[in-house]
Amino acid sequence: MSVAGESGGRVQQMRAKAQELKEAAERATDPEQRRRLQDKARRLREQSETESGMRDRGMDPMV
Repeated sequence: MSVAGESGGRVQQMRAKAQELKEAAERATDPEQRRRLQDKARRLREQSETESGMRDRGMDPMV
């Protein structure tokens, strides 16, 4: 697998994890836990978008 393919897979995994965290936050009954899960999901989404953008411009975020 190419480096681009590997980082693309990483981005997909990050997005999937962010979605899982978002769904867990929606189910959480404790407001503090819900906020923490939402924050984690948001950070993961932002990081995946950053890595995806770098990959699209031909830059490897792992370097």
